[in-house]
Amino acid sequence: MFTGIVQATGSIVRLEPLEIDCAALDRTDVAVGDSIAVQGVCLTVTGLTARGFTADVSAETRRVTIGLDRVGTAVNLEKALALGERLGGHLVSGHIDGIGEVSSFADGVLRIRAPRELARYVARKGSICIDGVSLTVNRVEGDAFEVFLIPHTLQVTTLGGLAPGARVNLEVDLVARYLERLLAER
Repeated sequence: MFTGIVQATGSIVRLEPLEIDCAALDRTDVAVGDSIAVQGVCLTVTGLTARGFTADVSAETRRVTIGLDRVGTAVNLEKALALGERLGGHLVSGHIDGIGEVSSFADGVLRIRAPRELARYVARKGSICIDGVSLTVNRVEGDAFEVFLIPHTLQVTTLGGLAPGARVNLEVDLVARYLERLLAER
């Protein structure tokens, strides 16, 4: 589990296996087998390097996510949540639900169009994870939603580089998915 509070950014050095340069991430407690969210995707550390780590990425993960397919790409990073740590964002599994598209981004307001099948899980004042970043939804209109990005978030994540047409990894609120499943069983 993760919180969606990005701990550092890094960059992709190699694709097979995926190698991340993340000198800014505290790796003193990272070991092979640990989970690290990369652009919101939960990956298992398979090796440690002088400046980062390696991870295997399945064909299915590459098929359903964006942002892990080009050397040099900047990525958001978060180590897995340990019991007893603060939960500053919201509960995030690192399992991407779909790909959204940026409609507009101006004055800190990021507008994204979600796939129709995910839009029903997005609620005003609810949580959404975009490229591994926990955010609060400010507005919802059909399959589009808006979040406000504060200067700190723009400074410590990759979201400041988004532009209209960019595609992003989306993970909807975990509670919403389970609630729907429970209600469907009635």
